[in-house]
Amino acid sequence: MSDSEQVKSISSQHKRQNRISELLERDGHVRVPELSRILDVSEITIRRDLAVMEKKNLLERTHGGAISTRRIYKEVSYHSRSDEEMENKDAIAQVAAGMVTEGDTVFINGGSTTYYIFRYISSPNVKIVTINPGCIGQIDHPGIELILAGGRYYPQSNAFYGGFTIDILEQVYASKAIIGVHGISCKYGLTTPMHYAAEATRVMINRTRGDVIVVADHRKIGLVSDFVTAPVNQISTLVTDYFPDEDYIKDFEDLGIKVIQTKPR
Repeated sequence: MSDSEQVKSISSQHKRQNRISELLERDGHVRVPELSRILDVSEITIRRDLAVMEKKNLLERTHGGAISTRRIYKEVSYHSRSDEEMENKDAIAQVAAGMVTEGDTVFINGGSTTYYIFRYISSPNVKIVTINPGCIGQIDHPGIELILAGGRYYPQSNAFYGGFTIDILEQVYASKAIIGVHGISCKYGLTTPMHYAAEATRVMINRTRGDVIVVADHRKIGLVSDFVTAPVNQISTLVTDYFPDEDYIKDFEDLGIKVIQTKPR
C-alpha cells in the first residue's frame, strides 16, 4: 500500500468510527449488519473498527454489535427520578421480591430501586438486613424481621455507609442479596461513583451464600463509574426492564447469569 493509500485508509477509518460514535450517542447501541449497510463496508471491517474503539474504551462489544460505554462521575440525587422511571423500578422490585422465600436472610442495599422491594416481600420467617432507611414503615408482615444497619447517613443516596455499617454487615451471612447498582457491564462489572457505597455492597455480596440478585433499569446497563463493587460473574440474576441491545443478554447468560426482563403492570 502506497503512502497516499495508507493515509486515505486511515482517514476512512476515522470517519467510520466518528459515525459509529454518533450512532452510539443517539441510540445507545449499534449492530454490525446495520453499520455495514450504513457505512457501505464489510462486516469484517466493522468488527475491526469496533475492536479498535473498544481498546480506546469508547464502547463495549456485544455478540451482535456494541453498546455505549457511558461514564457517571457523581451520584444522581435519590430524589430526582421521573414517574416513568419509578414505574419501571417498581415493576423490577416486584419480581425481585418474589424471589425471597421462606426462611431467607436477605441483604438489601441502598438505592431507589431497592426502596420499592420491602413492600412486596411477604414470605414468612424472613430476616432482612439493609442499609436503606426507606424500609421503615413499609414492612408490616409479622413474619419478617427487619435489621437496619445504621451508620453515617448520606442523604444523596438515602443510605447508611461507613465503619459502623460495615461492622453490622460483617456479623451476618445471608442466603440471598438484592443489590441496586449505579452501573453494570459484562466487561467492567458493578460500579459506583462512591467508594463507601462500593465497600458496603461488596461486603454484602461477599457474605451471601446464595443468589446475588441485581436490580437495574435499562439506564444502568453499560454504565461505568470509578469504583468497582464486584465483577459481574459474582451475581446470579439480573432483573431489569429491557436491554438497549437484546444481543447483550446473551453476553450475560454466557457468564451464567439469569436475565429477567419485566415491565410495569
